[in-house]
Amino acid sequence: MYTIGHILKEIREEIGHPLQEVQQKLNIDLTLLSKIENGKRLPTIEQLQKLSKFYNYDDKLLIIQRESDKITNSFEYPELAIETLKVAEDKIKYGNKYIQLFQDTIYQKPISLESRRYIGSKAKLTEWIMNLIDKETENIGTFVDIFAGTASIANQAIKKYNRVIINDILNANNVVYKGFFEKGEWSKNKLHDIITSYNTLDADLIEENYFSSNFGGKFYEHNTAKLIGYIRQDIENLKPELTEKEYNILLATLIYNIDKLANTVGHFDAYIKKPIKPQPLRLRLIDAQNFENVKIYREDANKLAQKIKSDLVYIDPPYNSRQYNRFYHLYETLVKWDKPKLYGVALKPAPENSSLYCTTKAKNTFEHLVSHLNTNFLVVSYNNTYNSKSHSSENKIKLEEIESILKKCGKTKVFECSHRFFNTGKTEFNDHKELLFITEVDEKRKNKSFASLLRW
Repeated sequence: MYTIGHILKEIREEIGHPLQEVQQKLNIDLTLLSKIENGKRLPTIEQLQKLSKFYNYDDKLLIIQRESDKITNSFEYPELAIETLKVAEDKIKYGNKYIQLFQDTIYQKPISLESRRYIGSKAKLTEWIMNLIDKETENIGTFVDIFAGTASIANQAIKKYNRVIINDILNANNVVYKGFFEKGEWSKNKLHDIITSYNTLDADLIEENYFSSNFGGKFYEHNTAKLIGYIRQDIENLKPELTEKEYNILLATLIYNIDKLANTVGHFDAYIKKPIKPQPLRLRLIDAQNFENVKIYREDANKLAQKIKSDLVYIDPPYNSRQYNRFYHLYETLVKWDKPKLYGVALKPAPENSSLYCTTKAKNTFEHLVSHLNTNFLVVSYNNTYNSKSHSSENKIKLEEIESILKKCGKTKVFECSHRFFNTGKTEFNDHKELLFITEVDEKRKNKSFASLLRW
């Protein structure tokens, strides 16, 4: 790389001045001049001005070369030098307008599936879980994620297995799966145009609506809530002009973009009782894909278990009394858009899609599920919150009960991984762990163990 030193040396040699002559005429130390030309020292501005005058050369050009040396010498990641210099150029060129340019670039990138806040999400455990499945199972053609939640496990399974079944009882999760995964026709340009129109909306010109009247100033800043309600209604108005895939992409996009703007700790069981700082609602499309090998259901897991056949079923049910339909009621209301009557401080609709896994019937319900699954492997996620000080966090199925039920199905191995837990403030653990059970199903043993249940 040509430094300012190399350039100064070439200029001097081209006009035929020995280094000693330069030293004598300009009274600059000979050793210093040598180090400058060898690239071991940067000349000062004063030295450059003396040299440029002596060489009859434009000092501005030499100063620019010196400044470029300072920049390139400061790079911690030389492989990013070109991109870094381009960004620096843009910052200088656009000044205060640069932040808008940067945001425009960011908003061209789609939102990933894993970016959503969700209680019990396995996003940070996915690699560990999938590696264990790879190691401990074989001949997996059909993979079932029967309580999919954020679908981070299913997202990886899609890339590995011939057929993947994704199921969750919540309407909002079903829309997310269809938007991200389901095969269907959709136009990226068409959806970008729609999103762009939403990003130019002025909340002050929008009338109050169902969403802002109920959730504004509580779960969302009031103007943000007006925008959300307007956009949701507009998506519904556009439905006749949209394919099913486009409709689901837009709804999933809305959920993902408003998620981090919510005035909550990550769920909608309550909102933070403090003034809400206004934040811009600027939508980005989700990272929608079309997959041939995906089948999506919205059913009670225990009922679906009796209809499907698979090689492996991944099971991650709710274990405590916290109902997901209540934690994420706002998204359920937003997706269904039936504008129900709302109750209580948290503005929840009448309960539906409640899970028996959050009740005292959890053990029997889990037993019924595994006994009716037609599969070669059962993989069950479990965490050790059963020692919780909070009653609502306490697991409804004990560790030993899970293990006992799975062992009735076949040979069972247990693996563990330290993992940060969800905490609403009452629960403390010094060593919280995520457990993974992997059972190789012995059909004869299972049928004998659950003979009475299989007659249900």
